[in-house]
Amino acid sequence: MALELLEIGKLAPAFTMLNQNGDKISLKDFRGKKTVVLYFYPKAMTPGCTVQACGIRDRKNEFQRLDTVVLGVSIDEYERLKRFEGKQELNFDLLADPEHKTADKYKVWGLKKFMGKEYMGLNRVTYIIGKDGKIAQIMPKVKTKSHNDDILELLKELQ
Repeated sequence: MALELLEIGKLAPAFTMLNQNGDKISLKDFRGKKTVVLYFYPKAMTPGCTVQACGIRDRKNEFQRLDTVVLGVSIDEYERLKRFEGKQELNFDLLADPEHKTADKYKVWGLKKFMGKEYMGLNRVTYIIGKDGKIAQIMPKVKTKSHNDDILELLKELQ
């Protein structure tokens, strides 16, 4: 049941999605300028996803010092992401992928199990994409409580 994720060193798939404000955000916007943390999470305003997002919110200055932008991706519509941003005072872009097109490109849409039931859904996976547009690191198993610390540690190792 393990996902067959993309490979480190390969060019990251291009994407354009709407953020919580309805603005188009594309991977190419950051090429040559910023390292991109692209993290996929199942659903806005759920307990685990809230813990994960707030941890990133609270470390924004550290991400900025490492010349890194964080983008959270879920299958929610952008209006729900706007409510999530407001309720949790989030300070980074949340991207809407309701038809899971980007999730498919990044191979994070797949079979999940919860309480004995199997269903298709968005898996919690993080990709770190270098300024060169290539995948620098992949976190296939994400712990919501320590996600922000784990990302920062990887980013420092990549410096």
